[in-house]
Amino acid sequence: MNNNHHSTNLLLNLGFESLNEMQVAAQEAILEESNVLLLSPTGSGKTLAFLMPIFEMLQPEILSVQCLIIVPSRELGLQIEQVWKKMGTGYKANVCYGGHSIDTEIKNLSNPPAVLIGTPGRLADHIDRETFRTDKIQTLVLDEFDKSLQLGFHEEMSFIIGKLSKLNKRVLVSATSDIEIPKYTRVVNPLILDFIPRDEEKTNLSTKLVVSKEKDKINTLFNLICSLKSESALIFCNHRDAAERISDTLNEKGIYATYYHGGMDQDERERALIQFRNGSVSYLITTDLAARGLDIPEMKHVIHYHLPSKEDEFTHRNGRTARMLTTGTAYILAHESEKKMDYIDYGMPVLNVENSINLPKPPEFQTIYISGGKKNKLNKIDIVGFFSQKGKLEKGDLGLIEVKDFISFAAVKFGKVKDLLNNIRDEKMKGKKFKIEVARKVVKKEE
Repeated sequence: MNNNHHSTNLLLNLGFESLNEMQVAAQEAILEESNVLLLSPTGSGKTLAFLMPIFEMLQPEILSVQCLIIVPSRELGLQIEQVWKKMGTGYKANVCYGGHSIDTEIKNLSNPPAVLIGTPGRLADHIDRETFRTDKIQTLVLDEFDKSLQLGFHEEMSFIIGKLSKLNKRVLVSATSDIEIPKYTRVVNPLILDFIPRDEEKTNLSTKLVVSKEKDKINTLFNLICSLKSESALIFCNHRDAAERISDTLNEKGIYATYYHGGMDQDERERALIQFRNGSVSYLITTDLAARGLDIPEMKHVIHYHLPSKEDEFTHRNGRTARMLTTGTAYILAHESEKKMDYIDYGMPVLNVENSINLPKPPEFQTIYISGGKKNKLNKIDIVGFFSQKGKLEKGDLGLIEVKDFISFAAVKFGKVKDLLNNIRDEKMKGKKFKIEVARKVVKKEE
């Protein structure tokens, strides 16, 4: 079967004309070689680089899992699933991760996907329970492999890989080049594709130093945000409680911000990201958890409220902006008392923001929560139809809609929310009454 014509269609589904140089090289290598190590920066299109050749290797007559993709975080897993769905291959993919209902996953696996994506702990659990067959899995991808090692998933990964007796292809993907490949992966003499730029000259990232006169940098951060012409920004700090404190203080000052860190439960993290993605919140304050693999749009501004201890984390944070051809700025907030980091060139341009006091425009959208999702047989089209017909919203009033298993979220223009909720108060969607209300902002537990 000639898949070339088909590949072109897949790209068109994704809105691309053609693959980039790295993706072409990866596709050829993965189809030809049995062990490939792909090194490529965050945001360069690695996901597509391995999904295209995987698609070509799938065999329609095999009705069990053929490819396993192991990821360090649920965010990355969900992101890969999105890309696969957009490709429109006709093959099923599922994602498994801790914090997701295991019963839902077992049900999904009872009609096995061709491609299974998951985090090490949850995949090991499924293999233990034998919820899917491993004897037809021929391809293994370890994505953001450096991160999985860093998070210490050795035991789980070793266990999973040990159960894959029929593997004939292994693909390791990493955004950092100096990784040791553990023996249990059985990757020997891989073909190495190194697309990590050595000279940082080529990037479109500019770095600016913002000096805070006060030791507590929050007021300087406020002024900096006021200087960004209402464009959204990602703000990195080193501790969970700092993320919460900064977010609360900015909100008190009239800036729409929320926080994201590893101490929040699944649901809260999801909610914060959705509100940031769909434009209900313009500023996301986060720990290094969000430096990689997060499904959020390209950012023009990345602000380092604190600097990380290691340079590669700094690079990863900055990988959220100036991707591909766009330009972006990283701001470093500094007070004279702070330790100077040896990987920073403090001779960079200094930005003075003291006189910036005009609040950014409030967000265009507000997030609406709907108490039903995929498993209640709701999809995007149902929500769009209901909100426009019964809710009387016009075309531009509705932003991003995200449908999860049992709940959904829709972004609605701020000024239209009240009327919408009034119009649909007593109406049914698909014959059923759902709870529909403004999604709460992520708030601290004690409230």
